[in-house]
Amino acid sequence: MNSKETISKRLFQEFPPVSTSEWEDIIIKDLKGADYEKKLVWNTNEGIKVKPYYRAEDLENIQHMGSYPGEFPYVRGNSTNNNDWLIRQDIIVDDIKEANEKALFVLGRGVESIGFILTEILSVKEFRALLIGIIPDVVEINLVCGSHFDEVLINFIAALKEKKANLKEVKGSITYNPLTEMVLTGMSADLREAKKIMELTSELPKFKTLVVHGSIFHNSGSSAVEELGFSLATAAEYLNQLTEKGISIDELALKMRFDFAVGGNYFMEIAKIRAARMLWAKMVAAYNPKDLKVAQMFVHSTTSSWNKTVYDSYVNMLRTTTEAMSSVIGGTDSLTVNAFDESFQTPSEFGERIARNQQLLLKEESYLDKVADPAAGSYYIESLTASIAEEAWKIFLATEEKGGFIEALKAGFVQDTIYATAQKRDQDIANRREIFLGTNQFPNFNEKLELNLDEEIFEAADFSSQKSRMKTLKPYRGAQAFEALRYKTDLFARENKRPMAFMLTFGNVGMRKARATFASNFFACAGFEVMDTNGFKSAKEGVKAAKAVRAEIIVICSSDEEYADFAPAVKTLSGDAIVVVAGYPKEILEDLKAKGIQHFIHVKSNVLETLKQFQMELGIK
Repeated sequence: MNSKETISKRLFQEFPPVSTSEWEDIIIKDLKGADYEKKLVWNTNEGIKVKPYYRAEDLENIQHMGSYPGEFPYVRGNSTNNNDWLIRQDIIVDDIKEANEKALFVLGRGVESIGFILTEILSVKEFRALLIGIIPDVVEINLVCGSHFDEVLINFIAALKEKKANLKEVKGSITYNPLTEMVLTGMSADLREAKKIMELTSELPKFKTLVVHGSIFHNSGSSAVEELGFSLATAAEYLNQLTEKGISIDELALKMRFDFAVGGNYFMEIAKIRAARMLWAKMVAAYNPKDLKVAQMFVHSTTSSWNKTVYDSYVNMLRTTTEAMSSVIGGTDSLTVNAFDESFQTPSEFGERIARNQQLLLKEESYLDKVADPAAGSYYIESLTASIAEEAWKIFLATEEKGGFIEALKAGFVQDTIYATAQKRDQDIANRREIFLGTNQFPNFNEKLELNLDEEIFEAADFSSQKSRMKTLKPYRGAQAFEALRYKTDLFARENKRPMAFMLTFGNVGMRKARATFASNFFACAGFEVMDTNGFKSAKEGVKAAKAVRAEIIVICSSDEEYADFAPAVKTLSGDAIVVVAGYPKEILEDLKAKGIQHFIHVKSNVLETLKQFQMELGIK
């Protein structure tokens, strides 16, 4: 036995192994009779039960554990020796010269991939002007356009040839996505143009021409497994229809790209991308390609729009940071980090700079591009990868049983599945089971929105065609309902006194402080002014102080036992003010209601609907 083995043996002798049953015995003892499942097992929106801890034995039956980076089924990434990705920024092309100047500016600051959002068809001359100073076989160029894909490509390729670009090395994509259009508009999809577009780009082997937009599902409120499952079903529709038109799987798979949104569920999003690569590889393999390398999934990630907020918008920077990390650790090929303010205005230069620098920090200071599959071996992430793959595959199979993605869409299966998840999430947001920091929980009490915002910012995006006969998905942001509520108060306060919620605290110090904190956060979510207090000796003293500051709402904060006499006394003295009890004193509830107290706020309250009711009573419309 060599010296290293001797040292290792001594170390492990000092730390004897602890079995899972021993861990469980200690946990059950510490729970003191509480339900294990309710207390420690997390049931996710994806239908996955997340355990409180994971051990090496959890990896024993996971099939993908034997693979290596760069090997089929590519769960561990496409590269064998790094985890590099392209930093992308999108630019709206309203003015050719300005768009070109901006592209050169951001390329000089770390961007490696440009998305040109075309508002009209560009001529060859205009494309040539747009690409001045840009080396197309070095910088990835993505064309985002709504229609006329063939004309856009013809002019783009002609401009590339005039620049004498190395066409075989030109990387990028065009957003040809007829099934996404069907999802959003409700109009039937026509894939006949796909073959023509592929033929047009035959000289550009590294240029992607068919995009699967999983981000549409995500930003319509889906779960991670629904986003993945329906993305795979979309891709299968493309594979089935286009291979029938004579396009080989080797050619077709290389031309496809997946666009996923990355949300705030950190580990779930890491595992989602890993699971996506594995399932896609197995799908492509079923078509018997000549080269299994074509089964490598190209993933572009974009930070979620669904979870971004208008209020306390700087929190969006924290959200996009964790989202960027998730996508990178998961092994994305390119990444767009949206600016923190893009949900309510044209992104500012500051917002775009922060978004770029977030990715640069992950590369240059965190070195997340240096190690292939940095999540490998994590008991939790590997288990989560397998669970997501299993659940997403169930959704894929259910879609296939409906006749494929298009038929499932016509039948409403896709939409109804996502609607159900979105409604549950909306309810969880209203009840604060799902938290939007700064919006439905811990709002900035001093934030007053002075911007004049279009009402559309607080509504779901509806791209439905008037000729559509099917349901459509309508992307939205989860915080919109709370934001609309608070913005209504802000608009009201521009011409009227901002409503005040006065914390009338008394009695038990611990309870009154806890409930005053809860109630302050509760009412601040509606943009009401909040005044906390140090405590009063009598109802008369407290109501007098509330009237002195012209409080429209008096919130009584104390223990349940002390409400019996004190709360009715406050109600009697309060005049026109709305009296609210912080808590739910079950034993005396009916007695308090009989004495005129109708409002109670507590942890089980529907915060959104309760605050809407208060607005109505205060005349805020």
